[in-house]
Amino acid sequence: MAEEDVELHRRLGKELFNHVWDFLSLDERTPEQEAEMIHTTHASAYHWSQVGEGPRLARAEWQCSWVYSELERPEPALYHAHRCEAVCRAHEDELEDFDLPAMHEAFARAHLVAGNREEALHRLKLASDLCARIVDPEDREIIQAQIDSIAHAAA
Repeated sequence: MAEEDVELHRRLGKELFNHVWDFLSLDERTPEQEAEMIHTTHASAYHWSQVGEGPRLARAEWQCSWVYSELERPEPALYHAHRCEAVCRAHEDELEDFDLPAMHEAFARAHLVAGNREEALHRLKLASDLCARIVDPEDREIIQAQIDSIAHAAA
């Protein structure tokens, strides 16, 4: 692939990934916004898959799982959490210290939506344990906030 194509896929993957957060931050979404959020997160994942960067693709799958959890659609949320896990395992040596706690957080969120409270709490514990090991305080705070939001919902 030509370098300009790689850069285009990286730019679009990043822009689309960031745009999904605009939707996730809304308290309420219209059906059209929900559809656009789904399409946008999948488009981001597509662009990262074209670049071949494992950690970025794992994060894209994590975001897909989050989107479907937010929409209370357990089957695709769990599917993408499993995809995230598979990519993480395939690229273990490339991951940052926040990737594995985020992966477990995706499972916790998806299992909670699926009504699997016990498994959600198990994954939440794994995410919390790994989160404590994140070196960068800002990254640790972000992941911990996500874990806390699930813990609050599971209570």
